[in-house]
Amino acid sequence: MTKLVASDLDRTLIYSAAALGLTMPDAEAPRLLCVEVYEGKPLSYVTETAAGLLAELGGASVFVPTTTRTREQYRRVHLPGPAPRFAICANGGHILVDGVSDRDWQARVTRRLADECASLDEVRAHLVRTADPAWLLKERVAEDLFAYLVVERALLPDQWVKELAQWADGRGWTVSLQGRKLYVVPAPLTKSAAVREVARRVGASEVLTAGDSLLDTDLLLAGDRSWRPGHGELADTGFTAPGLTVLPERGVAAGEEILRAFLRAGPRR
Repeated sequence: MTKLVASDLDRTLIYSAAALGLTMPDAEAPRLLCVEVYEGKPLSYVTETAAGLLAELGGASVFVPTTTRTREQYRRVHLPGPAPRFAICANGGHILVDGVSDRDWQARVTRRLADECASLDEVRAHLVRTADPAWLLKERVAEDLFAYLVVERALLPDQWVKELAQWADGRGWTVSLQGRKLYVVPAPLTKSAAVREVARRVGASEVLTAGDSLLDTDLLLAGDRSWRPGHGELADTGFTAPGLTVLPERGVAAGEEILRAFLRAGPRR
């Protein structure tokens, strides 16, 4: 029996310094391992305990990192344990097989986006036209698939986000605000679709998933069993679903607990 584990990375398994959520006295804080460097500086961490659990998980299952990150951003992350054979990037836009994007999957995604939603150019034009320079720091495109803004969160009006979500929904796109990044993503571009394809290829008998953001909703629903931490967009909205375990842990401690849950999850009887 093949167990496939598909997990979001940022704020689920790996954490920036700002997201660690270390509430204990400094002298009792866990030892940390840096798993990502950006522009010569450490960026993302796991605890040493989580590092050991990741190495164990890679040998006990088909572990598939499943992220909204671009391929370039994903390749900066060096997780402990064996290199995963499969990874999912760009919110399902790319399936990497031994580090190389699968062309057949790329073609399928391209056709579906063309058929089912408004163009990226239309969405970008709307973002540029309506965003206020007072809170907009950067506007970016990821893999020619979706757009995101880097914003000054304290100055970003809630009403603008709501209006953008309504506008996008009518054109087949979704909006997700994560920290200082506001993602605008085609609705058909999902992690779950890519996970189902990998599960088909490996003949998975069970799929386990984890994530923390609105962009992970479909991923959690696609798992036979799933977990989310006590922080993030899904925690803020109180999201629950059949087969989903809501963990009380927050921050990097939640990453540890998610990995323990993956390892404890034996075959369902």
